[in-house]
Amino acid sequence: MSLLEVEDVQTYYGESHILEGVSLSVDDGEVVALLGRNGVGKTTTMRTILQLTPPREGSVRFKGEELVGKRTNEVADLGLGWIPEDRRIFSALTVEENIRAAVPSEDGIQDALDLSYETFPILEERSTQDAGTLSGGQQQMLAIARGLVGDNEMLLVDEPSEGLAPQIVQDVGEALDTVSEQVPMLLVEQNLGLALDLADRFYVIDHGQVVDGGSVDEVSAESERLREYLSA
Repeated sequence: MSLLEVEDVQTYYGESHILEGVSLSVDDGEVVALLGRNGVGKTTTMRTILQLTPPREGSVRFKGEELVGKRTNEVADLGLGWIPEDRRIFSALTVEENIRAAVPSEDGIQDALDLSYETFPILEERSTQDAGTLSGGQQQMLAIARGLVGDNEMLLVDEPSEGLAPQIVQDVGEALDTVSEQVPMLLVEQNLGLALDLADRFYVIDHGQVVDGGSVDEVSAESERLREYLSA
């Protein structure tokens, strides 16, 4: 049994049919990349898993438990964390306060801070700085740290390199690689090279359907097999 199992989900926004029978899985210890052009259903897949946009049909199971019909906070309580594209840090709080806010128990705060600063040393240097004044890459690291310390057994990570300079993308990629040693991930990422470097397996979505998938060892960033679905 996989850690996360999505089976034949049909998801709509109003009358618009967005996901048309999407199925995928993530095993414990894996990073799985979800690839595709903008607007084909990748973020909707994550929202469906989290029950922010529940499917009208199909099944989503986490650790064998059905998520469809649960509230999003109940899904989060099961250990499924989300790092959205827009990061959603608390800009007016310091770095340390942001991390503290993500920790479920007061008893675990020091361990959470130690883990965050060990994973991202720059955050310790900026611990008393307001999060809204960090660079884009540092804000992304803070968002990842918040997901890591939130007592999550799996992370859904949406477009972590979006809008970042190439050097910062490399830093964020290295950070995610470190985090992936501790928690499995479902990763949406437009930077194909970064996605394939981080992932063990991939799925490609096109027009709301999974059209390809397999081991990252089977493909490269130059593969025509992928490029036909990723080019504008």
